[in-house]
Parts: sequence; structure tokens; C-alpha cells
Amino acid sequence: MAERVAYRCVECSREAAELYRDYRHGVLRIAVCKSCQKPVDKYIEYDPVIILINAILCKAQAYRHILFNTKINFHGKLYIFCLLCEAYLRWLQLQDSSQSTDPDDLIRYAKEWDFYRMFGIASLEQTSFLVGIFIALWWRRPKMLKMKSDFILLLKALLLSSYGKLLLIPAVIWEHDYTPLCLVFIKVFVLISNSQAIRVTLNLNRVFPWLAIFFGLILENGVVCLVQKIGWDV
Repeated sequence: MAERVAYRCVECSREAAELYRDYRHGVLRIAVCKSCQKPVDKYIEYDPVIILINAILCKAQAYRHILFNTKINFHGKLYIFCLLCEAYLRWLQLQDSSQSTDPDDLIRYAKEWDFYRMFGIASLEQTSFLVGIFIALWWRRPKMLKMKSDFILLLKALLLSSYGKLLLIPAVIWEHDYTPLCLVFIKVFVLISNSQAIRVTLNLNRVFPWLAIFFGLILENGVVCLVQKIGWDV
């Protein structure tokens, strides 16, 4: 017997047994939520580009559609690619500060290991950020993460909501005087997306996710200070 899949209404976040009913011959009818009396998921009729635009605008309905009503399994690969983008940005800034043009193989190998080091540092900082969020959520609301599935779903939501880091590469390629300001805007956008992902996944108000993110930033900055003290980032 097939396992029943619980979908979510994109409007009120209540569980639903189905998104639509197929009457064959190409006739489909979108299911109506029993709680709010609205379509369970209006986005099943939308073009992916429209869904992406709604997600960029941080609409809760779009987040619920992506997280609960679709099967997206590339969140791990997406996050690795985001870390690579951040490591490349740090590595590029490190090379600009060194200004070395020596063609020696030893120098090239050193630069290559610098990139691996930047990737490791970026991974450590992001891991500490996520750990800080989970600690804050578990400390304030331990019942929300009592099941393994809740933990995995929230982790998936946080990884997917970090897609804004992909904008780091265009910001570097189109380098101009406002690049530092662009990097700040990208950071803020990623944090807003993370907050919306927490809010939608755990069905919280707008304040508590920001408290969890603030705690994650504290832990992340603690790791940054530790790395700087050790001297790994120079």
C-alpha cells in the first residue's frame, strides 16, 4: 500500500490529502482547502518563472508550494554551489590583496590551496550559523523539532532559501565601485529568505525566526573571530 503524502494549503498551511483531482481526458480540478475554502495550491497551474519571482519576493504561499507540495531534492547541491561562490569571492579578494605574478608552480599550488581553505572557512561559518538557528529554536520551542522529519524539513528550507548567494558571482564579474554595497544587499536578502523559510516551515510569527537568525549570526561571528585569531583567513 502506497504511503499517504500530506500536502499543505499554501494559504493557511493546513494539511491536505491532495492538490488536485484527475477526472481523466485532461480534466483536472484543483482541490479546495477545507479550512480556508481556497485552492490548496494555486501554483500548480503557474509557470515556474512566476513561482520563482514570487519566491524572490518572499511570498509565504510560494515558499509553502516549494517546500511542501513539490519534490525538490537538489538542496544539498545548491548549497554546495553557494559555498563555492562564497569561497571564490573570498579567494579572489585574497588574490587581489597579494598581487603576486610569480609563475612558479609552488605559487600556483599555494593559490589553489587558498581556495580550498576559503571553502573550508565558509563551510565552517555557515554550519555554525545553521547550528545557532537550530539551538535557538530547540531552546525556545523544543516541541517544534521533536521529530527527525521536522529537522530535515527545516534544514532543507534553510538550504534552499540561501539561493541568493548565487548572486555573488555576478556581483564579482560586474565589478564596480558599488560592489561592497551589493554584497551587503545580498547578505540581507539571504537572511530575509532564511527568516521566511523558518516562518513557513514551522508556522511561526514574523518575530521569532529573526531571533533565531540573530542567535545564528552571533555564533557565526564567534567562529569568524576565532578563525581570525588563529590566522586561517589571511
